[in-house]
Amino acid sequence: MSKKPETGDIIRCTLEGCSLEGAYIASRDGMATIKLTSGYNIGVPEDTLETIATSELAEPQVVEITQDVNLPLISIVSTGGTIASKIDYRTGAVTSQFKTSDILNAIPGLVTLARFRAVQLCNILSENMTPSIWQQLARAIHDEIKAGARGIVVTHGTDTMAYSAAAVSFMLKTPVPVVFVGSQRSADRPSSDNVMNGMCAAKTALSELGEVVVVMHGSTSDDACAIHRGTRVRKMHTSRRDAFQTIGSDFLGTVSYPSLTVKLSPSVVKRDTSELILKDHLEEKCGIVWYYPGMSVEILSAWKGYKGIVLAGTGLGHAGTDIISRIKEMNDSGTLFVMTSQCLKGRVCDRVYDTGRDLLNAGVIEGEDMLPEVTLVKLMWVLGNSKSPQEARELMKENLAGEMTRRSSV
Repeated sequence: MSKKPETGDIIRCTLEGCSLEGAYIASRDGMATIKLTSGYNIGVPEDTLETIATSELAEPQVVEITQDVNLPLISIVSTGGTIASKIDYRTGAVTSQFKTSDILNAIPGLVTLARFRAVQLCNILSENMTPSIWQQLARAIHDEIKAGARGIVVTHGTDTMAYSAAAVSFMLKTPVPVVFVGSQRSADRPSSDNVMNGMCAAKTALSELGEVVVVMHGSTSDDACAIHRGTRVRKMHTSRRDAFQTIGSDFLGTVSYPSLTVKLSPSVVKRDTSELILKDHLEEKCGIVWYYPGMSVEILSAWKGYKGIVLAGTGLGHAGTDIISRIKEMNDSGTLFVMTSQCLKGRVCDRVYDTGRDLLNAGVIEGEDMLPEVTLVKLMWVLGNSKSPQEARELMKENLAGEMTRRSSV
């Protein structure tokens, strides 16, 4: 290599008889990172590179797209993600862009469906989401609906999107669709799902729904997106485009692609059947304890002073007998315990075995067929909005936002 490439230069890498071309990003300790034309980054030795073209790294021109004022209004509330993004060649990363013009340029087909208003609440990795941001998100959605939006699309990183969808489901009663959407593959990859997911989410936001949902790829093919209830959905794969699945019940519908035909289940909450109500108080001193064989009693002691604990138990909802006395002690001191199952499918029933009966006697509430993480969010909301411990116990047993069923169907 005669001269070190500059960031953004087009280079050729020759290694062991194989030649590849891409954009140079950076070097460290003799290794260079380049972005291939396929969109993937690879690391190669610096001395294998040859510069074949330079780049000025000019910012791409963003064309202002004229929107049709006669189309219904959709508000896009952004928390982060890759639905509208561009490559930053200094880092090789995909940088989110959330002006209205950025979104419409990234997904041009949107302008044929509706007119859009973009609100950037934050731009974070979803693992950095917090209950306080959930509250800000619920308030922003509330304000957009109050201002006339006929549907809401929330762009969100996929890792914790199910938590956020559940949180908004409890905090907000909505007369219009509130649609969470993300992308498993970044926008610079040929296999990206951002355009299809974005189009299907927008079409869902115009549908006859009246609740909070997640819209993502329904299969590994580009044929349809699935519509999942915000309190029944879980990310079940780290990287597949169809990572999101409805657990314990049937999903709410599909959006065919590219026709964008929406088919809804009869079980959906319909548009305009609920008044817009915001109740955004949350009790943050809640947590999940995932029981494992031999777990020390002191693990529970570390949660002393917390207002609520979700136990992810084994099977029908069990935990070792040696921790039951500590559960009772903490329950008597004001910590509310709710039992869920690590099995995910099926429902908790602590009346079958002695251990379960002992847990009930210690004050544990059966979590029915709620997912552990949904139960955590619900517990935060219930404790934040209840006037007494007894009211909190009763609310945890009620189906508030489709998070539990009276009878397991799958």
